Amino acid sequence: MKCTARIRRITYYFPPTTLSNNDLIESMGIKKWSEDDIYQKTGIIKRHIVQPNETALDLGIQAVKKMFDDNICSASEIDFLLFCTQSPDYFLPASACIMHDKLGLNNNCGALDYNQGCSGYIYGLSLAKGLIESGNAKNVLLVTSETYSKFINKKDRSTRTIFGDGAAATLIGAVESDHDFIGSMVFGTNGKGAPNLIVTAGGMRLPLSDKVKTEFEDEDGNIRSQANLYMNGPEIFNFALQVVPKTVQEVLSKVKLGIEDIDYFVFHQANKFMLEHLRKKMKIMKDKFWVDLSECGNTVSASIPIAVRMAMDAGKIKTGDYVMLVGFGVGYSWGACLIKI
Repeated sequence: MKCTARIRRITYYFPPTTLSNNDLIESMGIKKWSEDDIYQKTGIIKRHIVQPNETALDLGIQAVKKMFDDNICSASEIDFLLFCTQSPDYFLPASACIMHDKLGLNNNCGALDYNQGCSGYIYGLSLAKGLIESGNAKNVLLVTSETYSKFINKKDRSTRTIFGDGAAATLIGAVESDHDFIGSMVFGTNGKGAPNLIVTAGGMRLPLSDKVKTEFEDEDGNIRSQANLYMNGPEIFNFALQVVPKTVQEVLSKVKLGIEDIDYFVFHQANKFMLEHLRKKMKIMKDKFWVDLSECGNTVSASIPIAVRMAMDAGKIKTGDYVMLVGFGVGYSWGACLIKI
């Protein structure tokens, strides 16, 4: 027997305010679109959107409180807090430190932020696994939370239809076992893709000013400023088609298994069209592949754990299953791993 890391529980939280496809059409005056047009292209019916005074930190705290309220664990049991977000409350201090205080965690509990986006959940599992299997922690709380709506221009059809706000909390604990419950990880980076999914202004390279907040219209009729989220959809799609199948095969090669040996697949829930294209390209059976972002949209780093929890609640993923997780996107950054439930 050895000490190994295992996912004990996943909970998630969405802000109550929603934005339906009909709301989008009315607010942006897109007469040539229908609600079904948006659904068929994205797989989304509605997205949850934070209020101006709500942040990713607030959503993450609510996701954790659901876990505490379910008596899965107590605040005193947490040895380390990992908080993945691209929408922190402040440049400094770390939002994880503020979350640590609001959750009432012990002072001997470590806490850190990391900014990774769509692949952030895979990176977080790797960090948690390292902390536990090195003997530095017994229970790691991994919180992934995003509020991309704060970066999106309300007149940008290319991004506003896709992204929603949400948070997930994952408890990873130490168990004695001969099995690896989180393992066979693969990571990759290609920083040349950074300009294809970016908020250009607001950091130290290009601080906020009236000039960078000036709106402009692109060739497709989308309106945004440099302070808003920009996404080059076709390039992101091409990136995913090139990287994801290779990454899945790398994980399978590590464990000497084939596609047919994996019980279930959960990819970053980017959009329905992309996910179905990837599934068919890799010849994954439809009943072993999760695609459902209809009620929440693309929640970036929170999308994989939310999808896993939903798939478990729907009976698609069961105890003992081997599940392949794949994250890919902003950066470009990607990662994949095999977990046992």
